[in-house]
Formats: sequence, C-alpha cells, structure tokens
Amino acid sequence: MAKAIGLISGGLDSILSVKLTQEQGIEVIGVFCSSPFFEKTFNVKKIADELNIPLKIIEFGEEYIELIKNPKYGYGKNLNPCIDCHIYMLKQAKKIMEEQKADFVFTGEVLGERPMSQNRQSLKNIERESGLVGILLRPLSAQLFEPTIPEKIGIVDRTKLGSINGRSRKPQLELAKKFNITNIPQPAGGCLLTDKNFCVRLKDAFSHNEDSLADLELLKIGRHFRVENTKIIVGRNEKENTQLKKIKQSDDLILEPLDIAGPVVLIRHYNENEDEEILKLAAGICTRYCDKKTIAKIKYCDIIIESKPLDESLINRFRII
Repeated sequence: MAKAIGLISGGLDSILSVKLTQEQGIEVIGVFCSSPFFEKTFNVKKIADELNIPLKIIEFGEEYIELIKNPKYGYGKNLNPCIDCHIYMLKQAKKIMEEQKADFVFTGEVLGERPMSQNRQSLKNIERESGLVGILLRPLSAQLFEPTIPEKIGIVDRTKLGSINGRSRKPQLELAKKFNITNIPQPAGGCLLTDKNFCVRLKDAFSHNEDSLADLELLKIGRHFRVENTKIIVGRNEKENTQLKKIKQSDDLILEPLDIAGPVVLIRHYNENEDEEILKLAAGICTRYCDKKTIAKIKYCDIIIESKPLDESLINRFRII
C-alpha cells in the first residue's frame, strides 16, 4: 500500500484532501504543526480520529521564532510570513515522510484561495524551497498543476483529484456532501500574526529581546504596558488573572488588590534591588483597574502597600495596546 504524509490544519480543506487521498487506497499519516501564534479553536486529535489516521504533532520552537523575525519571502499585511511558514511546515512533513518511508506529502492548499501564499508562483516557490519538487500533491487543485511523480507512476489517479480554484467555498461544500461530511468545521481562529493589535505587542516584545515561548504566550493575555524596559501585564477578567498566576515564572512578581475586586498584575523579570519605582507604578496601574478607583491595598509576596490609581495620562503613556 502506498503511504502519504498529510498536513492537517483542522479546517475543511485539509479534511477533504485526506478523504481524496484515502479514496485511492493510500495510507495517510497526519501531521499537525502547532505554532505559538495559532489560535486553538478545534480539537485536531478528534479530527484525526474521525478520519481514522494516526497523527503526529510538531511543536514549533526557537527556530520557528527566528524565522518569524527574518522571513526570506517577507510579510503579508502584518507580521505574517505565510510563504516562509508554509515552507517550514513542509520541511517538517518531509522529515516525517523520510522517516516513515512514505511516497509523497500532500496539503489542503487551494490555488488562488489566499492571495499571498496560494498564488501559482508562491506555491511553486514553496514546493521548491521545501525540497518536495515532484512529490508535493495538492489534491483539491491537482488538475490545475503539472502531474506529480505519484500521479505519473500510477500511485495516484489524477482523474479523481480536484480542480478547485479561487476563494469560493461552494466546491468544497459540494465535495463534503459527497463524503457525507455533515459536521463542517468552522474556519480555525486563524494566525495571530495577521492580527494588527497582536503584532503591535509582538514588535514591542522583539525590540526588547522578549522572544521566548513564555514571552509569546504572555502576549495573548491582558493589557500590556512598558515602563522603561520592563513589561507589566494586567489581567482583564478572572480567567486572565488565573492564567497570569499560572504562567508566572520565578523572577516575575505578582500584585493583586486586597478587600476590593480588581486585576492580577504581573511584572516581568522583576528586580527588587532596582525596580522600586516600577513597583509603585505597577501598583498604581493595578489600582486604576480595580472596581473602585480609590486608594487600595495592594499585596505582593507577603507585603501590603497602599496605592492610588495612576493618572490616566501616565496610563496612556505606558500602554502598549
């Protein structure tokens, strides 16, 4: 039996690509690339189970973050290096293809669906840069491209593949009916690198060498402030307050109000010998976002201090976004 490695995103396109490949009697192994910038709005393991395929999850780390900083093919509208990202994912899939002695790699990409990363030239560049020339199949649009090696040697029947082009979802929905897919997955939450406000935070973090996975996770939580070189994060609700306490590292400092409802505040990499003024400002920011904007008792470690709300002009001066 022929074997193929399929990139699984959790969306309908990748599900249909698996179905088209399985329909030809080909064994499929799914690969999901987990990026710190993806919003997890679906259960990819559940999807793999429903497709009856094994799933390998690849967690992106420091090497991927460096790619985000300096993409060869540049950014989209914000800090989204879509072409470089696709190349990186496919390089990981290629490694698994070689380990599993599989015959080819396939994706759910559709010609013309995304203007930057899925035009004909970009798709060609992605295939070349990933080292998958001739063995990268795009089942939904395959008939619009030159035949791949698997098609030429008869592993894949080209006539059973698609010729979908453009942004309309109608062809995919019709194909879903053919495969009796009734629970159509909603589009995934997307990549945070396409979000303008998130990218403001990311640019600020990169400019202060805050590029660890822990730093990137913090970008998704709360209100963010920069006092000199120090990051201060303020929880916006009970869930974020809990997250900040959970994410806190050994050199971070947590502040929270006593006897009054208000936010948890995290000072990143706090140095008690140098940052007394920053502590006072953080306490003022904490008091500003308490339910009652009066003088409040703020606790950190086992110390309690009194603080009044920080002036709004200073709040705006320190605010990142």
